[in-house]
Amino acid sequence: MFEKEYDVIVVGGGHAGAEAVVAAASMGSKALLVTMNLQTIGQMSCNPAMGGIAKGQIVREIDALGGYSGIVTDKSAIQFKMLNTSKGPAMWSPRAQSDRMRFAEEWRLVLEKLPNCDFYQEMVSGLLIEGSKVVGVKTSLGIDIRSKSVVLTNGTFLNGLIHIGDKNFGGGRAGEKAATGITEQLVDLGFKSGRMKTGTPPRVDGRSLDYSKMIIQPGDANPEKFSYTNTPKLKVQRDCHMTHTSKLVHEILKEGFDRSPMFNGRIKSTGPRYCPSIEDKINRFASKESHQMFIEPEGWNTVEVYVNGFSTSLPEDVQFKALRSVVGFEKVKFFRPGYAIEYDYFPPTQLKHSLETKLVENLFFAGQINGTTGYEEAASQGLMAGINAHLKINNKEPFILRRDEAYIGVLIDDLITKGTEEPYRMFTSRAEYRTLLRQDNADLRLTRKGYELGLASESRVRRMEEKQVKSNAFLYFFRTTSVLPNDINPILESVDSALVKQSDKMYKAFSRPNVTMAHMLQLENVSKFVAENELDNEVLEQTEIQIKYAGYIAKEKVNADKLHRLENVKIPEDFDYSKLKSLSFEAKEKLENIRPITISQASRISGVSPSDISVLLVFMGR
Repeated sequence: MFEKEYDVIVVGGGHAGAEAVVAAASMGSKALLVTMNLQTIGQMSCNPAMGGIAKGQIVREIDALGGYSGIVTDKSAIQFKMLNTSKGPAMWSPRAQSDRMRFAEEWRLVLEKLPNCDFYQEMVSGLLIEGSKVVGVKTSLGIDIRSKSVVLTNGTFLNGLIHIGDKNFGGGRAGEKAATGITEQLVDLGFKSGRMKTGTPPRVDGRSLDYSKMIIQPGDANPEKFSYTNTPKLKVQRDCHMTHTSKLVHEILKEGFDRSPMFNGRIKSTGPRYCPSIEDKINRFASKESHQMFIEPEGWNTVEVYVNGFSTSLPEDVQFKALRSVVGFEKVKFFRPGYAIEYDYFPPTQLKHSLETKLVENLFFAGQINGTTGYEEAASQGLMAGINAHLKINNKEPFILRRDEAYIGVLIDDLITKGTEEPYRMFTSRAEYRTLLRQDNADLRLTRKGYELGLASESRVRRMEEKQVKSNAFLYFFRTTSVLPNDINPILESVDSALVKQSDKMYKAFSRPNVTMAHMLQLENVSKFVAENELDNEVLEQTEIQIKYAGYIAKEKVNADKLHRLENVKIPEDFDYSKLKSLSFEAKEKLENIRPITISQASRISGVSPSDISVLLVFMGR
């Protein structure tokens, strides 16, 4: 039934699995995707959206490297918004609502076009291990499929348990059975495992809602897109809507707390801190009499609606009664109730930065199995695991992104170095170099790396280089061209900025607060330069940011250079920390457990103090 031996087997067809298999196959590996249901490849299990705060940056990075999440999102989008535009550009984050069915269809079509990719529908119940190396997988039918490497992207399916009120049943998500066997085998091999929880809101019939009572949430007037390729921009968008819970809604929900698995002890695992259930919000923020709810359509033509902000595991009758008391939901009809799901994960400190496990060679983990939450976090790990699985079996150095190179680098370094005891979600605040890691420059940071890996096309590199050349030329124009007081003062006056008395370089005026590119384009020689050089919005945005935030960018580059010096101080893989008497007991324990590969990584481990780092540096002659 199968090839004699595959190069890479990817287990699971979600966001991590899809990116993993497309990366490995595109780089030349003979790949097999094994999933429990081929009809749910690329399924959006929770909300029908991609991107958001910091998550949008990750999608752009995936695209710049040659992954497909951005392309699939653009082709299936129904609304696009740039979030946080009132703040600095380091905070700007793209987000798109998708047509759920089209999103999954686009992913399926992407994968089926890969000549190196095979598919098989069945549950993987175990791994084939020889010595300390994985050599394939075993299915629930008892079939052995051999491979040089395996990437596990099991999502919420490992011993998944669904809760609705006082009822619970096995399942990986609504309507699909749980996966068994893998956790038990990995634990027998010496892996540590844990349990996490996540939840999802009810899905309702949009025809039963009264949108006239809600607040319209339209997309951007000039919507952008995720991919740096020539994917289509949205010309027509679907509106979302907003409403609120109330004191009455909260009182109804509280009536079901004694039957809630969150409060009666049935659920013992940790849920996502930053995406709490409605009962958790009521309990934690008792003084708040209302919470926002965002009503998100599931597609262009379907009437199914996602009730964002109402994630719950309360009994279905309580969910229904409470929702019917929400403004606009007085006649609501359910498609399905919300539920919570518990599942197994493996603390990610058991992984190398390549996402290969330390205990079993050529075995890689990606996605929620590592304790993360979110499509974007999963997809980025899948991409990196697929890349590194291919590189490992071809005896090449692993591909690892630094913290100053990508949010993906921050994500993986946080997981490997610090671990996580609750579902990990990316935020801009987690990145110390976020001015460098903006959504607008992901292509400049990563496209050449993707090209060198064999993922990003040559045309992508040429497009990126053209953008860079044009942006640099425009920057040079502003730094070398003078502007007369009579020309610039009307602009400065319009933004209540001090007037100038003599001519000066344009970039000085542009650097002032409230002076924007739109203002500068009012100057004849600026608009002429833009027209003659055919500068698009990407170049204009890039140039404006480089001028307005030059000081911040320069400061972060200096700090990043300091980090690089510590990154270059490698720690031997078999280093014996016990022989360093001056190290604290906690530092020895943490360093022995995590086995950092550089002094820089060691410095980020919780419990390792600056004095411990000094001891290590002295020992290594630094």
